[in-house]
Amino acid sequence: MTYIDNISVRAGEFILADVSFEIQRGKCIALMGKSGSGKTTLMEAICGLREVMSGSIKIGDVDCTNAAPKDRMVGLVPQDNVLFSTMSVREHLAYGPLLRKWKRADIDARVEEVADELGIKDLLDRQPRGLSGGEAKRVAIGRAIAAKPALLCLDESFTGLDEETLQEVMTVVKATIQREEISTLLITHQISEAKLLGDVIYQIKESGRVEKLILD
Repeated sequence: MTYIDNISVRAGEFILADVSFEIQRGKCIALMGKSGSGKTTLMEAICGLREVMSGSIKIGDVDCTNAAPKDRMVGLVPQDNVLFSTMSVREHLAYGPLLRKWKRADIDARVEEVADELGIKDLLDRQPRGLSGGEAKRVAIGRAIAAKPALLCLDESFTGLDEETLQEVMTVVKATIQREEISTLLITHQISEAKLLGDVIYQIKESGRVEKLILD
């Protein structure tokens, strides 16, 4: 579980005030809002990239309110993937476990497991160059979850995918989130993405308040 308890965050003159929600294991919260509404500011606070003025953040069993980013079990997929051109897909998937000093045999097994879940086993020895948009997105997500984070953050991660690819990738990602039991936060301004992946949808209002969005 991930608990966001009454946190307030400042970005310049803008303040997100008294934000609270929880994300159960294997579930996805979709957070929507206009550009500049504070979606990314909130995610940065959760990831430890922005100081919290008040309130608390608990990820898994750990209070991470004041923890450094490296000490939070968070996997992040940015909008542009940020894949390394000199690394194979296999090396991308092994990156997180290597940083956390897993045993080699455990790393190799985890790479195979994640690649199988995301349907990219045939891509393991390829470089990012030449991958389709959907393939690159799966690799980025695989890299983010390989070290078994307690929370997965998707920061407008599906922007630019055509509708067919979006449906395909999100179906795979949703199944993976459920299978791995990862709490997931999706930042998006697309209602179609929120409906596809989100179990609950929240919206940041212009006032800086976060409210649950009720859809017909």
